[in-house]
Amino acid sequence: MSSRIDGDKSGQVPSRVRRILRGPQPESVPGLVGTAVMIVGLLDIAAGVFPRFRHSRIHALAEVLPVFGPFAAALAISAGVLLLLLAHGLKRRKRRAWRAAVVLLPAGAVAQFLYRHSIPGLIIAAVLFALLLRHQSEFKALPDPRSRWKALANFVVMSAGSIGLGLLIVNVHPNRVVGNPSLYEQITHVVYGLFGFEGPVDYAGQVSWTVGYSLGALGMLTALTTIYLAFRPEHPAARLTADDEGKLRELLAKHGGRDSLGHFALRRDKAVVFSPSGKAAVTYRVVSGVMLASGDPIGDVEAWPGAIERFMEEAKAHSWTPAVVGCSETGGEVWTRETGLDALELGDEAIVDVKDFSLAGRPMRNVRQMVKRIERNGYTTQVRRVSELTEEELERVRGAAEAWRGTDTERGFSMALGRVGEEGDGDCFIATAHRVEEGDTSPFGDLKAVLHFVPWGKDGMSLELMRRDRAADPGMNELLIVASLQAAPGLKIEKVSLNFAMFRAALARGEKIGAGPVLRMWRGLLVFLSRWFQIESLYKFNEKFRPRWEPRFMVYRNSRDLPRIGFAVMQAEGFVTVALPRLFASRRRPKPVRTCTHNHMTAVPKQPEREVQAA
Repeated sequence: MSSRIDGDKSGQVPSRVRRILRGPQPESVPGLVGTAVMIVGLLDIAAGVFPRFRHSRIHALAEVLPVFGPFAAALAISAGVLLLLLAHGLKRRKRRAWRAAVVLLPAGAVAQFLYRHSIPGLIIAAVLFALLLRHQSEFKALPDPRSRWKALANFVVMSAGSIGLGLLIVNVHPNRVVGNPSLYEQITHVVYGLFGFEGPVDYAGQVSWTVGYSLGALGMLTALTTIYLAFRPEHPAARLTADDEGKLRELLAKHGGRDSLGHFALRRDKAVVFSPSGKAAVTYRVVSGVMLASGDPIGDVEAWPGAIERFMEEAKAHSWTPAVVGCSETGGEVWTRETGLDALELGDEAIVDVKDFSLAGRPMRNVRQMVKRIERNGYTTQVRRVSELTEEELERVRGAAEAWRGTDTERGFSMALGRVGEEGDGDCFIATAHRVEEGDTSPFGDLKAVLHFVPWGKDGMSLELMRRDRAADPGMNELLIVASLQAAPGLKIEKVSLNFAMFRAALARGEKIGAGPVLRMWRGLLVFLSRWFQIESLYKFNEKFRPRWEPRFMVYRNSRDLPRIGFAVMQAEGFVTVALPRLFASRRRPKPVRTCTHNHMTAVPKQPEREVQAA
């Protein structure tokens, strides 16, 4: 029996061998090739830079022919740098990265072989080249939105990298250097070499050719990539068109009461995909390769799967990382069911039911006392629809909101509209605080604070913006929120969405009796982080108005995407700005004041005057 079994085994190829012969799964090829290309790029650079990498029989020929060896070294370095730049694009399945890699892999392999007679380098490049050709159908991703600012970024990064690599090239030939050049002379030699000129450092033998060609290749590579990025056609990020906005408003008119964040889909810096029936839509923005949707899909819940499918198709076509921030529990269930993505609870949204709100009772004592004190100081309030304001009043509100902003950039994405009183927004609400003061020179007259709400269906509104004059008394936000809630019945408003409290459940449960050590430790970390970010203070501020809490979720593909998605959310919300420094600003901004833009899914960094603790 054992003989027969052994005989059967001898006639079969083991499964592990079959898997090796079959090669990697097609869906894993981009990631595998991207990592391998990065390694090959590093090897190409090392082959062109370090003398020890090029000892071989053919090296004697390179020493005899002055141009042969240095040219191969420069080609190896150039191919290596470009392959490093392409590695990320290959991992993201970009078609243009595939085309460039198909050309550069053979070029780098030939350069390595000519310069250091590398058989393994040829084999590795040949295997990767074959994988790229065999699985070219896996590399179909379309280009990302881009602008010519990337040309400047490329110039800065490539220049710094070329100078660093150039210093390495200058110093890897210590036995051939004539004299003892200083660091300044070495840097000067590198800068001259990048422009194709001879520098102050001299070498014995043919090394000066190798160093000169290599530095010249780096300089040419920096110039050519910058010129290419500067003159290639722009692919601007998609924006909401007037036609798209009209369709979204129609969907919101029918289904806007389902989600308090629905109106924020009308931000002009978002793009939109509609379901095949046109009865549902998903709005999004692409940030750092992340296709970031916010809130629930707009429209009929039955049509959500169609819109979500279109969203995922768009993400796949461009190889963007799909993510959703701030969706409701229902939205999270639909997203995870239709796409196989995972969901993570981020925090809770504070919602006040107008019929249940009252300043009476001990729990509301602090708010009640603060509001009475401010009213005694001569402050009055008005709560109106935007359509009721005159153009002069609107301009004053816009100017005040801009002047009182505590940051250089407007914050908000998932739960902010980003505009006040523009065409089509007449159904929004404005709450303002006023006080007439003798000798007041404010350009905004008696205006001291502003709250801006957007519609939430026909009987709700959602807080979008909170701004106040730094010279006004503390408690302006509390005053205007109370005024808005008290005026709500007259405006036929039954529910009001306030701020978003990140990790609210952990903070609330962690301070209760019986909380376990892990929960207490987690709460302690959040309290510690609240020294720099408004995590606990924003929760406490919302809690003053006795709201009900509705959980909000983030939907993501896998855990390793979370850091990238988190960075993209920070960029979208305005907490991380990737932009040129304002070196020649005409004036300095005033010292930041505590301002609050509604519902950011990322904790708000502290400002010097934090009105959330004014009570």
